[in-house]
Amino acid sequence: MPPDYEIADVVGPVSIAGQWGFGAGWTADPPSCGPLADPAPADPHASGYSASGRGGTIYVVVAAADAPGAGLLGDCGQWSMAFGHTTGTVVLADPPPVDGAATVAMTVTTRTVVESGSETNGQAATAQAYLDGHVVAVTLVTDPGSAHPPLDAVFVDDLLNRSVAALRG
Repeated sequence: MPPDYEIADVVGPVSIAGQWGFGAGWTADPPSCGPLADPAPADPHASGYSASGRGGTIYVVVAAADAPGAGLLGDCGQWSMAFGHTTGTVVLADPPPVDGAATVAMTVTTRTVVESGSETNGQAATAQAYLDGHVVAVTLVTDPGSAHPPLDAVFVDDLLNRSVAALRG
């Protein structure tokens, strides 16, 4: 982790969509793409950590999940999500190589419009590795308006590889 990051445990069912800023009851269009944003919606044993600092908020989670099928990835190159006043566009990105694992990478841009018409924009990058009945997911949420430079997708990819190595022992 970068220096000066505050770290906290994450346990129980964890939703990547929630990390992106979408509350319970979010929708995906097309709906079949939703599992990419929530690959292990009911795993009570999911665990990991969150870390926040100047370059963004990082989530690393391990949960029980099967890899998505190639057809799903082919159908979900770009899709949208919505929850309340928040909308987002999700785009598949080039996934990082992880030995012996199927990988998926996504970027999401979000926009929340409140009643006064003010809007807040957000960005996130998520990389997932599926192995041995588990998914390891690393998400970086950044604030485009921050005065500090954000961490980047290279950081996410490296952290995914280090997390998979730690899981494998």
